[in-house]
Amino acid sequence: MHRATLLLSTLLTLLVPRPARGYFTEERWSPESPLLAPRVLVALVCRNSAHSLPYFLGGIDRLNYPKDRIAVWVATDHNIDNTTAILREWLIQVQSLYHYVEWRPQEEPSAYEDETGPKHWSNLRYEHVMKLRQAALEAARDMWADYFLLADCDNLLTDRDVLWKLIEENKTIVAPMLESRAAYSNFWCGMTSQGYYKRTPAYMPMRRQERRGCFAVPMVHSTFLLDLRKEASRQLAFYPPHPDYSWAFDDVIVFAFSARMADVQMFLCNRETYGSFPVPLRAHNTLQDEADSFLHSLLEYMVRNPPLEPSVHLTTTPKQPDKMGFDEVSV
Repeated sequence: MHRATLLLSTLLTLLVPRPARGYFTEERWSPESPLLAPRVLVALVCRNSAHSLPYFLGGIDRLNYPKDRIAVWVATDHNIDNTTAILREWLIQVQSLYHYVEWRPQEEPSAYEDETGPKHWSNLRYEHVMKLRQAALEAARDMWADYFLLADCDNLLTDRDVLWKLIEENKTIVAPMLESRAAYSNFWCGMTSQGYYKRTPAYMPMRRQERRGCFAVPMVHSTFLLDLRKEASRQLAFYPPHPDYSWAFDDVIVFAFSARMADVQMFLCNRETYGSFPVPLRAHNTLQDEADSFLHSLLEYMVRNPPLEPSVHLTTTPKQPDKMGFDEVSV
């Protein structure tokens, strides 16, 4: 009986499969670990954005992307509200979460010499913003970032996976379509020979998402992603304008021309609802007008969608904030 049991045990041992074990060391292998997320630099250039920053930064907080694979590059200047204090408080709280943080505040002056008000885009303002964005782009290239995400500070990114979704499109320049309270959005379907907006039949079907996909367009702005792994991206520039540039001195048009000369196609994706932003105001409007417009946009969005929460890293903004724990660099 004992012999029969021993034979049965031996037979079962031979029949039951075991983990593969190679005779040689190199034959014993284990599955490879997953790849790390691509490195992304998020560039924020903010001015007089105190009314929108808590909600905008909340959207950045909630991005479903490893923060240790993100560098944050933030600049602010020419403010007459507490934008600088809000950004400083947020950066102090989150700097340990991100791979790298660069902070470029400029306290004075509070206005450009050639502007008529805080909502007026003068030539000096255009030039300064283009220089800041170029500095952010060069910082991304210097640190060998894979992607560069530019976002205006009143754009509310409500889709937590928007960064992954844009990366998956595999485009050199791609923007998520943003909703507004009007027909306005962050793309053009047509452009005149002088670089200005041109109305086309293709715009509204895309804006209403009657046609969904990722479409080639002549212009995207406000929030978009650059794939710095693409060779052609080396030719993209926010400043200075291309030597052949002769159109209006406008930051979005200058960059669109740069993309055209680099033979890089811009794309707009409207497969889903990625976020929203307010309709831009006129040069004569005040900051209070802008704050009211943003509040209306925020409330209208929340009528149809879940409530938007401000950043959990913001409490009360200090009147005289302390110096940050990392270097300040002025332009």
